Amino acid sequence: NLKGVFYLTRACLPYMKRESLAEDPSRIINIGSVVGMIPQSAPTHAYDVSKAGVHHLTKKLSHDLAPHNITVNALAPGFVPSKMSEGLSAYASFEEIAKNTPMGRLGDEDDMVGCAIYLSSRASSWVTGVVINVDGGAVGGMQIPLASDDLE
Repeated sequence: NLKGVFYLTRACLPYMKRESLAEDPSRIINIGSVVGMIPQSAPTHAYDVSKAGVHHLTKKLSHDLAPHNITVNALAPGFVPSKMSEGLSAYASFEEIAKNTPMGRLGDEDDMVGCAIYLSSRASSWVTGVVINVDGGAVGGMQIPLASDDLE
């Protein structure tokens, strides 16, 4: 999850530097995960830590590559059903996960594509070093649970 991002970026840099312009920079969009910000309860230690590394690498590269007119941002998907995420069903059903997401549903490919299009477009030409949670509010909408007695 982390080494591949680094080595691919390094391999592409000569081409990206050559084609970038101040008003239309080259763009790198990394794929992190919300578990890179908040660990999940499943025993996915290496995955969670590697995604945190992707987020940090995104921020570090954004600073280093900005003078070359290259933006570096990341998507941090929340729970999106996929072949890879099927293994998490041993810990919670997709329905339970959706119910515990503030927007009440799981993500899908259209949610990710919309954000990637934004980061690829002229609209984001002055955005760099940002990790965007595409997660139905799972991270941004987190609240400290209170006892039901405290809510009345």
